[in-house]
Amino acid sequence: MVALGFSEEQEDLRETVRLFLEEKSPESEVRRLMETDDGYDPAVWRQMAGQLGLHGLIIPEEFGGSGYTFAELAVVLEEMGRSLLCSPFFATVVLAAGLLLSTDDDIARQDYLPGIASGSTVATVALAEESGRWDEQGIALSAVRSADYWTLAGEKYFVLDGHVADLIFVAARTDLGVSVFAVERGAAGLTAVPLSAMDQTRKQARLVFNSVPARLIGTDGQGWAALSRMLELAAVALAAEQVGGAQKVLDMAVEYARIRVQFGRPIGSFQAIKHKCADMVLKVESAKSAAYFATQAAAADSDDLPVAASLAKSYCSEAYLHAAAENIQIHGGIGFTWEHPAHLYFKRAKTSQHLFGDPAYHRRLIADRLGLAVTA
Repeated sequence: MVALGFSEEQEDLRETVRLFLEEKSPESEVRRLMETDDGYDPAVWRQMAGQLGLHGLIIPEEFGGSGYTFAELAVVLEEMGRSLLCSPFFATVVLAAGLLLSTDDDIARQDYLPGIASGSTVATVALAEESGRWDEQGIALSAVRSADYWTLAGEKYFVLDGHVADLIFVAARTDLGVSVFAVERGAAGLTAVPLSAMDQTRKQARLVFNSVPARLIGTDGQGWAALSRMLELAAVALAAEQVGGAQKVLDMAVEYARIRVQFGRPIGSFQAIKHKCADMVLKVESAKSAAYFATQAAAADSDDLPVAASLAKSYCSEAYLHAAAENIQIHGGIGFTWEHPAHLYFKRAKTSQHLFGDPAYHRRLIADRLGLAVTA
């Protein structure tokens, strides 16, 4: 374990979650859920919330949660990435709960967080639009106030689990600037269209808003601060998940190199395979360091969080994709087949690389936050 590791209690949590996911999210179940419309098992969802209390980990006790830190959540996400769990957990807990906890709206927190903590509410955040941008300038969906309520008009893309969410927090633009609104499932004028994505283990949707009634969360025109904070935490959370997936494909590659025999020798004894495995170890361990540093920054609410989050997202995205691709190469022909799980991790790695901004985008954010000039 590196210095930026976890406590004994956090490692106990890891072991508990790993055992649970080995039973509830084996490869056979992942493949089954990939083919379903909803993309998750409601029974497992309820068990995660009721038996393990995972949904309420970072939610304060006053809102029905456990009041733990972001470090405990990162441990859980790392294990979920390792098992490719098909679940709206990321959308609900990381995005929706993270956004609510970043706002100054106590009434909204009281109204919505208990449902998230108990598992009775599946929630998500709708931010990106057709441009695929994850910054403030990319938000064009309009919010108009008439009489005593707001209405939303426009479209959102790449909304995680948007087709099954009971509650959607929408980033929209008013006359005063970017604001956050809550929309409940089944609202008049709301249409959810499932998107065809490379990674079938993580469902996405396009949401169409046609004068949809909505509730303002926080202060009109002051929503970007909360959204920006949510995106920083989401980047750290995704980095933790990517580390879990990267370690899994590394383990798969090393095990195959150990047992696969060619020319009377395990392929792991060949210099080319040794180099591939050694390079994977270096990148995965470095990714862990980046993710764990960002996790500690998030847990401590450190001023380092914005830079640490982008650093972790940038490096872990590339490390995971590299490890997933090398795993396929080391497995050879069998690694390219549908029957082998290697492609499932590669597809998760590729889509995660672009979620919340690709590595180049986050390197630009780092440069901006450090006051460095970036030339084309």
